[in-house]
Amino acid sequence: AVVSTQSGHYGRGVYSLKNPSFPEFTYETESGVMSLDFHPEHPYLIAVGFYDGAVAVYNLQEPTSNPSCISSAKSGKHTDPVWQVYWQENDLDNQLNFFSISSDGRVSCWSLIKNDLHCTDIILIKMQPDNEVESGSAIDLACGTCFDFHKSTDYLFLVGTEEGKIHKCSKHYSSQFLDTYHAHHMAVYAVRWNNFHPRVFASCSADWTVKIWDHNYREPMFTFDLGSAVGDVVWSPYSATVFGAVTDDGNVHIFDLSQEKYEPLCMQSVVTKKKTKV
Repeated sequence: AVVSTQSGHYGRGVYSLKNPSFPEFTYETESGVMSLDFHPEHPYLIAVGFYDGAVAVYNLQEPTSNPSCISSAKSGKHTDPVWQVYWQENDLDNQLNFFSISSDGRVSCWSLIKNDLHCTDIILIKMQPDNEVESGSAIDLACGTCFDFHKSTDYLFLVGTEEGKIHKCSKHYSSQFLDTYHAHHMAVYAVRWNNFHPRVFASCSADWTVKIWDHNYREPMFTFDLGSAVGDVVWSPYSATVFGAVTDDGNVHIFDLSQEKYEPLCMQSVVTKKKTKV
């Protein structure tokens, strides 16, 4: 699926690898699309997060281009852009549900009940100032940018923020973090648990770095400077030591920690970066 915003027109296109030059489905939307996620068991269901703070679910099997359900101010819509949505396993009542994170500082769970979205805030991402906040003063919320859920411990998840911190959180504790990592100097764009090692996760940031962590320690095991803002990092589905990262200059970097701990195995330019300034 591809997100697009062009000259005031917003939309979402769903492509097939059989014909990558033209989308199978196109949907016009009232706001810019910031994130989306296919359901792992029902691939015709797509959760979408919008620039205006709304989330929606689209059903590709339905003939209409309208969403099956969409959040509103009444149902708990976010007040800022939704940077990531992520489907979870069905809840105890066997209801479909997904999570969202937004710049408004909320991580929310959305349950689909009779074609309506019902919201529950899982955690509020509170700012952590160096000095103690006076009793009774207002609490500022940090801008959430990304999250990822542990592969085997379903209540455990990580949250990245615009201020560069990563918080380790639990679904069971909505009022506090389990731990906080002062991870990056700029916004965290992605956090990813390793698919095979339960203690290891990766993070990337606008500060040009990818870092590899053991969640039991507050200092990274590895730090890689890629020379440009790093937009995403993903672990390999078949190896615990292989990961890839994409940078703002249009390059893909592939690492294998079992072969080389300091440099990427390869780097491929996939987008021509036009010079807009000297």
